[in-house]
Amino acid sequence: MKLSTPIRLSLRTLALGYLLLLLVLPLGIIFWRSFENGVGAFLDWISTPAAISAFNLSMVILLIVVPVNAIFGVFTALALVRGRFPGRNLVQGLVDLPIATSPVVVGVSLILLWGAGGWLGGLDSHGLKIIFNLPGMVLATIFVTLPFVVREVEPVLHEIGDDQELAAATLGASRWQTFWRITLPSIRWGLTYGIVLTVARSLGEFGAVIMVSTALPGKSQTLTLLVNSRYEDHNTFGAYCAATLLMGIALVVLLLMTLLERKRGTAK
Repeated sequence: MKLSTPIRLSLRTLALGYLLLLLVLPLGIIFWRSFENGVGAFLDWISTPAAISAFNLSMVILLIVVPVNAIFGVFTALALVRGRFPGRNLVQGLVDLPIATSPVVVGVSLILLWGAGGWLGGLDSHGLKIIFNLPGMVLATIFVTLPFVVREVEPVLHEIGDDQELAAATLGASRWQTFWRITLPSIRWGLTYGIVLTVARSLGEFGAVIMVSTALPGKSQTLTLLVNSRYEDHNTFGAYCAATLLMGIALVVLLLMTLLERKRGTAK
């Protein structure tokens, strides 16, 4: 259906106005409020001990979650695309479960499983505390970010097929040699894009993490929990500064996603 020029302009104006109202305007207000007292005040509030600790904890969680989900995602995608096994459709559904499940439900489920009185809660008596500690926060973040690498690598594997892998096997290459020299280079852009999405989701996770964290500054408080804590303490300026720091990281991730998407399009 061909639309007239006035209708096209009206639709574009409506779309831009919608984005301006819901995205650009709120982010712009946060940015302005963060710097209304000057750059020095902003730097002071993002360099407090609590902010530095929250940033470091977010990075620690990130450094654990990304490799785990990258390895799991690649091998799960390979199993789903190359393998034919009973329960394959069930695995496909389980991979998408974190997308359909509320993060708060994820946190509650982890408490019921790993908390005191839970099925695996006996680990506390052996000195291994999961819930309200770093391991619980890592598990929550792993769960909510689980689908990204799988769903980015899977279509790439479908697209490249298995001809090169079969040829390598015919020439005597082992499965590991085939994976490192054929499969991994072929899926590198899909894998990288999935990792970037995992990074973005990990940094911004709130619902699942707050359920399994004490949210105490300097102990188990991530950047998102720091924003919430400052806002609840009526420290709105500190909350805006922490939110702007998160927004800056998100913009860097968005830029990487855009560059990788162009690279992936060029590689095709």
